[in-house]
This record gives sequence, C-alpha cells and structure tokens, in this order.
Amino acid sequence: MMKLSTKGRYGLRAVLDLAMNEKNEAVALSGIAERQDISMSYLEQLIAKLKKAGIVNSIRGAQGGYVLAKKPEEISVGDILRALEGDLNPVDCAEIMGSGVSCAGSDLCVTKYVWMRISDSINNTVDTMKLSELMEESEKIQSEHRIYDEDGRKKPTCRQ
Repeated sequence: MMKLSTKGRYGLRAVLDLAMNEKNEAVALSGIAERQDISMSYLEQLIAKLKKAGIVNSIRGAQGGYVLAKKPEEISVGDILRALEGDLNPVDCAEIMGSGVSCAGSDLCVTKYVWMRISDSINNTVDTMKLSELMEESEKIQSEHRIYDEDGRKKPTCRQ
C-alpha cells in the first residue's frame, strides 16, 4: 500500500497553517508547531526542504518567521508533497520513473500499465489541487464548527 510519510502529511499541514495565519506578516515556527502539534525540530527539517523547493521564504529579525514564496493559488499540493517526499510514484517501475532506470522485463510487462495509470491519477490529483482550495475548505470547516455566533451567543446544536 502506498502511504505518504509524516514528512508529507505534517508538511502539508504546516504549509496550510502558514497560509492561513500569514495575513501580511511572517509566521513563527513555534506557532505552527503548537497549533499543529509537530515537534519544533521536525518542523524545522520540513521547512528547510520547503524553503529549498521555493515554497516558503524566511524573514529575519524580531518580526521574522516564514511566509509563502508564492500566492496560494500558485502552489499545488503536488509541489508541497514532492518537495518533502520526492516522487509520488506508487512503485519503482522503470516505465514510470523515466530515463536512467532500466528493467529487464519492461518489454513484456503488462502490469506497468496499471502502475502508470495509478501514477498519472495521483499526480493529476495533487497537481490540480491548489493550496488556495485547501484554505477555502479549512475556512468552511472552521465556520461550520464554531459553536458561537457573531454576537457571542451559543449556536444550537443537534443531539441525536
């Protein structure tokens, strides 16, 4: 079974947190670590990879921290996951991985078509899904789960 490691899962959460809390100023890693329950040392490793990939930038100084390097609608989930995980191929298959990789049975292999279609589906999904979409979903979910209205009154809840 193909699974993303904690690098991909936590890194995606961290970038989403950064995007949601940026609001024209740098976000401290300590805030992301606390909100996302990620150890500071692990988060620093993830952010270093994301910075190297051009997804985040660091700001030095007293008001320093991290900001997105591009607009959320220009960053795909695939960009983030590949920066942290490498390729997203479900198997090590010469046909998927491209040049430099050889496979003795490639000419007669039928299952390579399965792996290629799965790989294409995964890559298409994560490449078309933008960080801005995740932000919209997050805001929607958060507003649906708020228990107080704008006037500070507790919203009615359904108990079944």
